Amino acid sequence: MKQINGCIKSNYVDIKQQRIFLAQVVWQQGVIQSIEPLAEENPEYGYLLPGFVDAHIHIESSMLTPVEFSRLAVLHGTVATVSDPHEIANVLGLKGIHFMYENAAQTPLKIFFGAPSCVPATPFETSGACLTAEQIDTLFKSGETRYLSEMMNYPGVLAKDPEVMAKLALAQRYGFPIDGHAPNVLGEQARLYAQAGISTDHECSTLAEAEDKIAAGMKILIREGSAARNFEALHELISLYPDKVMLCSDDKHPDDLQLGHINQLVARAIAKSHNLYHVLQCACVNPVKHYALAVGQLQLGDAMDAVEVSDLQSFIPKQTWINGLCVANHEKSFINACDTAEYNHFNARAVKEDDFLIKASSKEIRVIKAFDGELITEEWITDAKTKAGLIVADTERDILFLTVVNRYQPSPPSIGFIHGFSLKAGALASTVAHDSQNIIAVGTDISSLCHAINAIIKKQGGIVVVDASQQSHLLALPIAGLMSNEDGNIVAERYKDLNQRTKQLGSTLRAPFMTLSFMALLVIPELKLSDKGLFDGRKFDFTTLQV
Repeated sequence: MKQINGCIKSNYVDIKQQRIFLAQVVWQQGVIQSIEPLAEENPEYGYLLPGFVDAHIHIESSMLTPVEFSRLAVLHGTVATVSDPHEIANVLGLKGIHFMYENAAQTPLKIFFGAPSCVPATPFETSGACLTAEQIDTLFKSGETRYLSEMMNYPGVLAKDPEVMAKLALAQRYGFPIDGHAPNVLGEQARLYAQAGISTDHECSTLAEAEDKIAAGMKILIREGSAARNFEALHELISLYPDKVMLCSDDKHPDDLQLGHINQLVARAIAKSHNLYHVLQCACVNPVKHYALAVGQLQLGDAMDAVEVSDLQSFIPKQTWINGLCVANHEKSFINACDTAEYNHFNARAVKEDDFLIKASSKEIRVIKAFDGELITEEWITDAKTKAGLIVADTERDILFLTVVNRYQPSPPSIGFIHGFSLKAGALASTVAHDSQNIIAVGTDISSLCHAINAIIKKQGGIVVVDASQQSHLLALPIAGLMSNEDGNIVAERYKDLNQRTKQLGSTLRAPFMTLSFMALLVIPELKLSDKGLFDGRKFDFTTLQV
């Protein structure tokens, strides 16, 4: 992977001039020296494009280190990511962010990190660390950060909370973009949010919401991850506002990353008859311009950051280059694995069945309604099922136990109920629980719930399925309880196995663990659960389980 000089004969896709022609492209020391037109477009050759950019992703959500993530991503023509390390920051603070920097430095993939703006995301949960404005300033001064990561505390922005405003002011002083996170924030509130200097949003779930935010001056990132899937609702924006749209994953689990990345969204957009150059502008150009990224655009004097695809329908990569290095050829990645240190923050006590007994004091309870492919939930007030004076799960109506357990200090578990997982037996548990990354678990009964949580505690991080016979099946995540130190393909296969086991237990969710991880994300309404209790995202305050 040392060759940084080269040439290729291919159909050159010129996004800037909106033309395609057969050309010979030559680069030396990783920089494009010449683009020589040879003939008209010839379908017998491949098509050379600027490499794809994921405009917003948390690499930790892939359960892979930056190196292992990159080994899979380059296979799909990805040359750069705009990455928010707030997940590991919630566990380890600055130490976790520096781990990401150091690991990312060992891969040619261009990973551009932001400074997490909301660690913790809210004061209504227990996090492993806290990032102050002063610490964010040190990250900006280091030169390792390119922007202020998503400002999830939109109530704090609207209320002009001093700490929030100090972080926004820092980014503006350095001239860095500020990412937004404002689900269902519309009208005057959206305008006030944007006026605070916030320039993007990736939480739109409807076309009307996206257009409202564009009108407020924001750019929209169309998100298609493992849990949140908004492409179908938002793809019309590509033709309507090609200069104001980017494509992103936000969160992508390893089995999905094996199959594809931004290239999949490009193919889907083309299949929906969007203009080729508009699509490529969103996938390749707009993130580079918005974040001022050092990523080549396939022009003279640019770094050779490019992908050759077989055709302009499937966008299946043939080769990928970064700084002139061929990092992937067909289905082979040339990025080397590396040894990884295992940093963690874990101090939870084992749970027992008595911890989950709920005495019935009312006939009705609040239930979180989860939906496949959505992060937004609904509140459902319904009759509680009781047994011997205790509230229990009701598998017939798909009302299951949900719990969040503080992993940073011994504390009683927080308990709620959830609809949407459809488990008929067993339990699932994970230390991937956005954003504070406490232990989160869903189960049909208290015994299974305890088995799952205690299996996680024993390993100090991971995801686990407890089957109908009370057997535990676990993928260990020793790095901050978020990432594996193993080969990305091995992690993907183990994760697929766990997903299949959830299906055997009755789950109909496409990505049950990803959906589960967001049930503790308080900044997305309506109803969520933290380690401190049931939370109403509309009121931005706690609420009661029993009505």
